[in-house]
Amino acid sequence: MEMIKVILHSGKDHSVKRFHPWVFSGAIKKISLPPDYPKDDLSEGDVVEVYTSQNEFLGMGHYQIGSIAIRMFSFTPVTPDYNFWKSKIQKAYDFRTQLNLTNNPSTNCYRLFFGEGDGLPGFIIDYYNGTAVFQSHSIGMHLIKQDIVKALQEIIGEKLVAVFDKSEETMPKQAAIKAPNGYLWKKENATIETIALENDNKFQVDWEGGQKTGFFLDQRENRALLGSYSKDKTVLNTFCYTGGFSVYAANAGAKEVHSIDISKKAIELTDRNIALNNIKNHESYAVDTFDFLKNRENTYDIIVLDPPAFAKHQNVKHNAVMGYKRLNYEAIKQIKSGGLLFTFSCSQVVDKNTFNSTVMAAAIEAGRTVRVLHHLSQPPDHCVNIFHPEGEYLKGLVVHVE
Repeated sequence: MEMIKVILHSGKDHSVKRFHPWVFSGAIKKISLPPDYPKDDLSEGDVVEVYTSQNEFLGMGHYQIGSIAIRMFSFTPVTPDYNFWKSKIQKAYDFRTQLNLTNNPSTNCYRLFFGEGDGLPGFIIDYYNGTAVFQSHSIGMHLIKQDIVKALQEIIGEKLVAVFDKSEETMPKQAAIKAPNGYLWKKENATIETIALENDNKFQVDWEGGQKTGFFLDQRENRALLGSYSKDKTVLNTFCYTGGFSVYAANAGAKEVHSIDISKKAIELTDRNIALNNIKNHESYAVDTFDFLKNRENTYDIIVLDPPAFAKHQNVKHNAVMGYKRLNYEAIKQIKSGGLLFTFSCSQVVDKNTFNSTVMAAAIEAGRTVRVLHHLSQPPDHCVNIFHPEGEYLKGLVVHVE
């Protein structure tokens, strides 16, 4: 069967030749439709073949309207059928098995599939104790959602009890197809368990109404690291959301833990998880982090700064950097001598060097000596394709403040 051909401008094919999975709209020179194509133009989600201006095959991907016009899922000729999609999910699952995540009695939640890192751009699956929650950022991937459900049933087997589609918030806004959130499949007479284990810590996960897929799985190893430092310490967890860092610190023997978030709903989620873990030495506050940090000098041994993305686009990068600097300045200024600051950015447009320099600038302004103990990132189930460095979005530091 003849395929849709997308021809790139001369000189605009270098990134694809280096296996970068995005083709931007400005790189496209010409689109050639096969004679039997039923319409006059491409439809979003169509599978296309990509070629150089010299007609050299580069790969295959899904087309959609927008800055990223094609998301590449193969750099060799393939038949994009059920067996192909299943093989991608199977490889991702096998990799998580290698990471000791698929059969771990202490941890039953993890990222099963991570977009470009696992070879299907614009698509993620998070697994929570029997329920697979997926989000499509790509129309092409959302069109094959029933194939994904079938593949998950066959690969995970009896442990899978439900598949939930959480794509309404992530599908392109201009998409012609609708993607209302909801269950695509439930095992008959099965109980859907919303309590998940992460390193033996219990968390109530709300994938139906919560942010993202319900829980920020990308901080798993960083939460564990915090726990290793928390015994007998007074810990402040800012931008706490569901209280992940708070639960780890308290369960690891912290003397006292405080959680703050400007969202009352987030504080309710945190309090629920605190109660779930039978934690007593904890207080939570629905307040603004910047306001709370003022006049807290010598109160905390450990402060966690894990804010939402301050910048999602390059045009607001400068304002984001200033926000990170101000936030880190307040924390470095107030923390006890000998204290530890766990500080993060999940803004993709703020790279590691920029983030590190911003924390350094905050330390200079605060006038305190700071040592870097750890450079932090996302865990290996949020795997980074070496040809797609943009996938390494989470960066963090643990610093010691004299």
